[in-house]
Order: sequence, then C-alpha cells, then structure tokens
Amino acid sequence: MIGTETDLEIDGTRGRVYVRRRDPDGPPRHIVVLAHGYGEHSGRYAHVLDRLARDGGVVYAPDHLGHGRSEGDRVVVEDVEDMVTDVDRVRLLALEEHPGLPVVLLGHSMGGLLATRYAQRFPDALTGLVLTGPVSGGSPGIFGLLEYDPIPEVPIDPAVLSRDPAVGEAYAADPLVWHGPFKRPTLEAFVASVQAIADGPGFGDLPVLWVHGEDDQLVPLDSTRPVMEKLGGSDVTSRIEPGARHEVLNETTNDAILDDISAFIARVA
Repeated sequence: MIGTETDLEIDGTRGRVYVRRRDPDGPPRHIVVLAHGYGEHSGRYAHVLDRLARDGGVVYAPDHLGHGRSEGDRVVVEDVEDMVTDVDRVRLLALEEHPGLPVVLLGHSMGGLLATRYAQRFPDALTGLVLTGPVSGGSPGIFGLLEYDPIPEVPIDPAVLSRDPAVGEAYAADPLVWHGPFKRPTLEAFVASVQAIADGPGFGDLPVLWVHGEDDQLVPLDSTRPVMEKLGGSDVTSRIEPGARHEVLNETTNDAILDDISAFIARVA
C-alpha cells in the first residue's frame, strides 16, 4: 500500500458518512475526492487510491449514504442532491486539513452522476473533474425497471463489470456490496438527477476527463455521449476504451487508464 490510510467520519445529510483518507508518503500536492458507484463502496478502489497517492495526492473516498460502512437504509437514495451535498462536506473536510490545495473530483458510475451534478452546483470548487462510466445520461435498461410493479429482483450481473473475471468474483463475494434488487425510490431519484443534469449548466472552463468503456452494458455509451457533448466546455478530453465494460478502473487496461487520469490531474492541479 502506498502511503497511510485513516478512517474518518462526517455528519452527512441523512446520517454518518464513513470516509477513507489515503495520505501520500510525502507532502500532498493536491486533493482527490473519489465518489464510488451504486451498490458498492470505496474499498473496491484501493488500487486507485494507491496510484493517486503515489502521484502526490491525498485522497478522500467516502462511502455514500446507504452504502458500505456509512449509515442509511441499504442503497436507498431519496434525493441525489443529498449525496452531492455530502461530497461537498468531504471536500470541505479535505480543505480544512489541507488548506489551499487544488481539488479534483473523480466520480464513477453513480459517483459520476453525483460528480456531474456537483460541477453544476459548485462550479468554482474544483480544479478538475474526472468521470468514468458516469450515469449522467441515464441507463435505459436499469431505469426501465420502474415500469414494473413490483420491481423485479434483477441485481447487477458481475460479468458486465470487467473483462477480468477476478473482478466479478471479488464483487460477488464482497459483503459490503449490495447484491439485492434495485429500489424504487433510488431509481426515481436517479431519473430526477439525470433530468436536473440535462436542465443544468455546462462545464464551462472546468477541465474534464471522461473515460467510458466501449462495451459498457450498464451505462451504454450511446446514452452518455449526448449529455457529455451538451455539457461540453472549453477543456473536455474523452477516452473511449475499446472493448472495455462498465468498470474502466477495474478493467484489464486499467493501468493505462490510470496513467491518463494521473497525467490529467498533473496538468490541471
């Protein structure tokens, strides 16, 4: 493990939020806040924290409300805006501990949804934004479950996460991962947030790196591309990874993807 890791807790909007902080071996040069995806937790990204800390970042990785070790009913999201507010509380904690450092927000999947809304609500808070497989444009297959009453028990298939079978096996065996069905309030909150993103402002001058798997079946590229083009801005870099599935940070080519993320952070921060 690179650096040292510390467990923190903050008061979230609807309960206590667990935060994993990874410190680099030397003085940090910048702050990275990492927002994980639906049904999972920050612990699945230890290798990402390693790389970011190796490159001089102090990383703050919360478990969102209802996820991982944080409080709240499991995977129940009443309002995505509450989770966005929690991300800002993590940023403020980071700046309290490391005043003056630039802040980059990295959001994956649902975390990409939060990160996109964050950039719209707090346009001057970030130095850079990294989105990997963001649900910013919705997910027809998952959102379509709202048409059923009751919602069928269709948990996420681990096979769609990565071409590396070990990733799916670890996901299926992880007790902190939610392995049950989607919940109606959560899906309704996601739909409302996607609409808020569509109605909200673009990225402006904020540097953005967008990474997406070409074979992402959970959050199809065709759903995300139009909203990314709409939000657009003066400094948006996209990387569409050939053959990659949903979790590009856990893909077989993740080292090269982390190289790009590292280079982006070094440029903007």
